[in-house]
Amino acid sequence: MASEIPRGRRWLKPERSWQTGNGEAVIPYSHNTELPTSVRSHLPEHAQDIYREAFNHAFADHMGDPRQEEAAHRIAWAAVKHRYVKDGNRWVERGSAGVGRD
Repeated sequence: MASEIPRGRRWLKPERSWQTGNGEAVIPYSHNTELPTSVRSHLPEHAQDIYREAFNHAFADHMGDPRQEEAAHRIAWAAVKHRYVKDGNRWVERGSAGVGRD
């Protein structure tokens, strides 16, 4: 049974198991198609690549932390926001057509 973890004001169950049957850790997301629906349906492909890579690295770096998955998702979103900005209902790369220049 998966334990519940906090995400903002809601409690959500993790979307998947991060260990094999023998307790070995696995790479959380090896392909963008495995990302949560909320990520796949909102981000362009390149932003999904950034999210996946940042999540996997952060997940490994926070091994043993009870909030490991939550931290990895937050870090992954921060990585995306470093390169992309939301313009209306879509995510666009910073600096493209003058969008998101800070």
